[in-house]
Amino acid sequence: MCAGYGLVGQKKKMPNRYFGTDGIRGRANAFPMTADVAMKVGMAVGMSFQRGSHRHRVVIGKDTRLSGYMLENAMIAGFCAAGMDVFLLGPIPTPAVAMLSRSLRADIGVMISASHNAYHDNGIKLFGPDGYKLSDEIEKRIESLLDKEERLEVAGSNGLGRAKRIDGVHDRYIEFAKRTLPRSMSLAGMRVVIDCANGAAYKVAPAALWELGAEVIAINVEPDGFNINKECGSTDPLGLCKKVHEVRADIGIALDGDADRMIIVDENGTVVDGDQIMALVAEAWQQNGRLSGGGIVATVMSNLGLERYLGDLGLSLHRTRVGDRYVVEHMRAHGFNVGGEQSGHIVLSDFSTTGDGLVSALQVLACIKRTGRPASEVCRRFEPVPQILKNVHFRGGKPLETASVKAAIEDAKARLGETGRLVIRPSGTEPLIRIMAEADDKSLIENVVDEIVGVIADTRDAA
Repeated sequence: MCAGYGLVGQKKKMPNRYFGTDGIRGRANAFPMTADVAMKVGMAVGMSFQRGSHRHRVVIGKDTRLSGYMLENAMIAGFCAAGMDVFLLGPIPTPAVAMLSRSLRADIGVMISASHNAYHDNGIKLFGPDGYKLSDEIEKRIESLLDKEERLEVAGSNGLGRAKRIDGVHDRYIEFAKRTLPRSMSLAGMRVVIDCANGAAYKVAPAALWELGAEVIAINVEPDGFNINKECGSTDPLGLCKKVHEVRADIGIALDGDADRMIIVDENGTVVDGDQIMALVAEAWQQNGRLSGGGIVATVMSNLGLERYLGDLGLSLHRTRVGDRYVVEHMRAHGFNVGGEQSGHIVLSDFSTTGDGLVSALQVLACIKRTGRPASEVCRRFEPVPQILKNVHFRGGKPLETASVKAAIEDAKARLGETGRLVIRPSGTEPLIRIMAEADDKSLIENVVDEIVGVIADTRDAA
């Protein structure tokens, strides 16, 4: 044991997997999103990321949900107990935490958010000193510290950390986002509606757009702890569509609760998803010689139409499992600089280490500004192949391993043949099984998905 350190007892919990596809997530004030778990996460992570003899530091940001206060203070206690100084950023987008982790030379970055989920959920996302999300291996190491019977090592009474709030972080992120565009680029003459989902970007996103010259109409910028993502944002853009029509805007931008994803609404009120945005950016970057890797990286959920469109451009589509972390890992390993998810996580690694809704939106606005054409023409790059996605709720058990479900899946694959795709996976953030099918024959995929949903539901109800 290192000099100056003592030990604190930790009772063993029942074996659990804390980390999902995007950090730790769950219902606020219920395992694992409790104050005691958050404190122990702070202690375990704090002990895992101390490098060298300097004063160690962690930056903590959060979105606007009520439980953020509880979890923030619990994590402060854990990190201080581990001997780390805590820099508190307040409500700020997830990509800003990633950026500031590097900028402030922190040993670790923490974002307290459940992203697009409702207020009653919350989560903990962790970034390394390089601004990238932690690997599966590091997460497993942290989990082993949380569940092991041995006691966590903490700082002695003379080595405790300090906590303080940092001023000016909003301005730093706004300037960072603006610098992703050429200095000569102005958004003057563009009327933009920005839906901030009553979330983490409610201050920075409208300010950045206004400073770039746009006429900005900001909606859902009055968070109260309960209204984050409520009937707004990237998962519910109906209000944005109406507002774009009402004010005759050139474009609408919808962020989610922590602003690491976004979708577009064109001047006609039509929603443009992440697949179309990736196609737009990839084509634009290919034309100006910026695109690297000869294609882009997306997940198994991206539309087959995107793959066909890129193929026509001579570009490849590399698919990963769902989760922007896996997209980023593949991008880093194989030299790509554009990737993302259909849901609107767009990763532009020339600028960011993770999905950044504001930066991605600025790239779209730049394309529209350069061409002088309306968003409806610029943003819709291909005709999507019919795709159906349905969710089945479940609590415990392994319905995908039952004989009847396996048989239904094999039958569906045979019916789709080589011209369609079937993706079935448990959600990494919610108690859901997601069933997605796509093919040129819409009625076929509707039947295929409905049959699998029915078999899984019967298995669940019989359990």
